[in-house]
Amino acid sequence: MSQQWWRDAVVYQVYPRSFADSDGDGMGDLPGVTARLPYLKDLGVDAVWLSPFYVSPQNDAGYDVADYLDVDPRFGTLADADELVSRAHGLGLKVIVDLVPNHSSSEHPLFQAALAAGPGSPERDMYVFREGRGERGELPPNNWTSIFHGDGWTRVTEPDGTPGQWYLHIFDTTQPDWNWENPAVHEMFEGILRFWLDRGVDGFRVDVAHGMVKPAGLPDATLNAHGLIDIPEGEVPIYFDNDGVVEIYRQWRPILDEYDGDRMMVLEAWIPEKRLPLYIGVDRAHQSFNFGFLQARWGVETMRAAIEGPLALAESVDSPTTWVLSNHDVIRHATRYGFDPDHRFGEGLSRAEVPDAALGLHRARAASLLMLALPGSAYLYQGEELGLPEVADIPDELREDPAHKRAGVPGRDGCRVPLPWRHDAPAYGFSPSGESWLPQPDAFGELAADLQEGVAGSTLEMYRTALHLRRELGLGEHADGVTFLEDVPAGVLALEHAGVLVLVNTTDEDIPLAGIPASAGREALVASAAGTADVIPAEAALWLRR
Repeated sequence: MSQQWWRDAVVYQVYPRSFADSDGDGMGDLPGVTARLPYLKDLGVDAVWLSPFYVSPQNDAGYDVADYLDVDPRFGTLADADELVSRAHGLGLKVIVDLVPNHSSSEHPLFQAALAAGPGSPERDMYVFREGRGERGELPPNNWTSIFHGDGWTRVTEPDGTPGQWYLHIFDTTQPDWNWENPAVHEMFEGILRFWLDRGVDGFRVDVAHGMVKPAGLPDATLNAHGLIDIPEGEVPIYFDNDGVVEIYRQWRPILDEYDGDRMMVLEAWIPEKRLPLYIGVDRAHQSFNFGFLQARWGVETMRAAIEGPLALAESVDSPTTWVLSNHDVIRHATRYGFDPDHRFGEGLSRAEVPDAALGLHRARAASLLMLALPGSAYLYQGEELGLPEVADIPDELREDPAHKRAGVPGRDGCRVPLPWRHDAPAYGFSPSGESWLPQPDAFGELAADLQEGVAGSTLEMYRTALHLRRELGLGEHADGVTFLEDVPAGVLALEHAGVLVLVNTTDEDIPLAGIPASAGREALVASAAGTADVIPAEAALWLRR
């Protein structure tokens, strides 16, 4: 890797509650992650990103934090977190942790203090409280709706028992928004950063990184015919992407720079591409997720555009782009690509939506090979290296996503089902007791890691091969850029980078390599599908070297 490790790193996202359960309670934990670190080392990744493991009532799977400075007992202890970081570093792996600065849990002691203290108090000023509209304050302060559907405001009962002020929650009612106009909030989060940096973490993934600062005066938003905030194409809701957010990163960057080892932060900012340069720079954040690549439909034009734009942007801000195809918030790409031409990625998968599983996996493997050949850093979501699909058949009573509970949509639980490690073990090796907080489908047994280990052509071995080649050939580096080939057969995306020719056949027919002059005399390095030496298989990708 380059001196600044994050510039070309492959980062593996661990969703702790679904990765590995060490104590048999059916929920993954930090010791479970620690025990599986050698697997991640062998896979060939450079860093591990841990989704939240902090003290939390788990109303939103840990993104409702009640204590930023301690580990939830479900996941272990601070000593377990320290051991995980130490073991990871011993294996040469960096560790990134989630930071959730837009909101806390309603069980956070500071929110409970705000409720008890009443209007006008310093305690209440830590959050966004406002008087309601209407004759008796019975209406919300504005018409903002929640990302999880429904109202974005909840009215409280004051200490004297009367109906009182309203508090803002862009997400669930149990996730009140911090008031970033209050310097005390800034001071608190600077302390949180230092707490985890002092414990050795190498960086932060910043949740809802475009959301902390709200527009002055909290004005009403324009609503659409469904009563939801109207979002013009390419834009974001009114409460996101306000300029003051960038100043927070200007305050945080010097803190990270104080520590050795190139500590970093990567932003989860669902914002227009044109706005990204405001967030990234030597005095701001290091990186922001490239969600345009994740959202690109299967096809030459869409995928090429999702590569060219971010590469040009990366060059303009001197920060490598990130590539990502799946995470804990979207439908897994092995399933998304199984819908043709639809490519919906949010709100989960209903039982009535049945993808072509074989097609989805073929395309997902090809898209993954394409991603891993690109310069910059790549983020993998746990289980994608096994080809895991989205799980639609989850009983409603077991679903935990707030969006499901508030609006009845399937929600994000389908991409969070615990991993299969062994095909013949209880809970497929996830838990020694056979317990699993979400049910695993039979198909997971067929995709278990032990059945793919050492098997030529398996998705796991394809990832391992590609990741080791990526490091060996320096594919993550930006040194010589990416060149797209124009004179190629229809339906083929062809690019060259660091001496490797990457070919993606987006059609349902094999395409002869003879039609691609640049391929002559090259050695095949890795392919996403089996085929003869003289074709690019249908719905597949291929790496060739001079």
